[in-house]
Amino acid sequence: MADRTIGVVGAGIVGLATARELALRRPGTRVVVLEKEDRVAAHQTGRNSGVVHAGLYYAPGGLKARLCTRGRGLLRDYCADRGLPYEECGKLVVALTPDEEARLDALHARADRNAVPGLRRLGPEGIREVEPAAAGLAALHSPRTAITDYTRIARSFAADVAAAGGEIRLGAPVTAAVSDGDGARVTAGGRDLRVDRLVVCAGLHADRVARAAGDGAEPRIVPFRGEYMLVRPEKAALVRGLVYPVPDPRYPFLGVHFTRRVSGDVEVGPNAVLALAREGYRRSDIRLADLRDTLAWPGFWTLARRHWRTGLAEAHGSLSTRAYMRSARRYIPGIGPADVVRAGSGVRAQALDRDGSLVDDFRIHRVGPVTAVRNAPSPAATSCMAIAEHIADALDGDRGGAP
Repeated sequence: MADRTIGVVGAGIVGLATARELALRRPGTRVVVLEKEDRVAAHQTGRNSGVVHAGLYYAPGGLKARLCTRGRGLLRDYCADRGLPYEECGKLVVALTPDEEARLDALHARADRNAVPGLRRLGPEGIREVEPAAAGLAALHSPRTAITDYTRIARSFAADVAAAGGEIRLGAPVTAAVSDGDGARVTAGGRDLRVDRLVVCAGLHADRVARAAGDGAEPRIVPFRGEYMLVRPEKAALVRGLVYPVPDPRYPFLGVHFTRRVSGDVEVGPNAVLALAREGYRRSDIRLADLRDTLAWPGFWTLARRHWRTGLAEAHGSLSTRAYMRSARRYIPGIGPADVVRAGSGVRAQALDRDGSLVDDFRIHRVGPVTAVRNAPSPAATSCMAIAEHIADALDGDRGGAP
């Protein structure tokens, strides 16, 4: 029997891309997006770097590698079709030391296995040709890495959902979600909704909504705030595109980097500090229920014991602009603490397993009629249309591949 109603929790870019794919693929099916905020793209989607990744970092064969490659092409074509910004400004991943150069070589090998287009290894002169103000021993240049405006894309997806007959309910926080095997009953914004299938794309609250709908406790979301600096206009021309450090393989974070935005602004960041609220965009934001959830999870304490020194260093950078810029200016020596001002921040919904492992790859669970996106960090925005295809294909499988 065809699904009559599909609910999607969350109007971030993954939820909206999924709702769009389902609405277009299944004419006649009612698709309802439930969003607790009064606008789409209110959290991770609207507070990220705007980078469209080319697939350098991800384990070959994993969901991130496969869906990033597919998603980048889909997103590029979508932006071209809708007149949305999409600028292939390119990225340098820069090694400063011999140890980092060895890690760069390993990254190069991984990127080649992921068929990253146009990738080149550069020495100091090549670095200066691409980014004249940058410094380093060696770098990988990814010319197809791009920048865009994910908030505008999300709004366009929402318009597509509505045009296909779907519904976006804003100001509708999910307060209950109960699976009964044949479907689910959802209460959102004080209204009850019966759905044949429920897709949870709840970002910072994905674990809570998924658990309520019958999924397990693992992984738990632990929020990390990422703070940005804005380069003063008189120094912004020193950065042509994107300049990144070689990532530390112990962490899923990519390190503080320089990012040109489609607006022409240049940002530095983000760092990664533990947030005391799931929507803790300021240091003063504390929500006891969120903090209690973090501290009650055994994996958090394992993580803290393993990486407390890194945590202290990140906290110091959060408090001190000079400390924040100390490592960043090694890549662009001409931009120092006096050349930046504090800008916005985002909160990353980092999934953490019970054993303290930071979940790196996308993780999507199926429990009866409920599909829960339990971990969708970067490059989820790049991959959003491919993630949507992946979820829709799985739901089509429930119907024996029916269109």
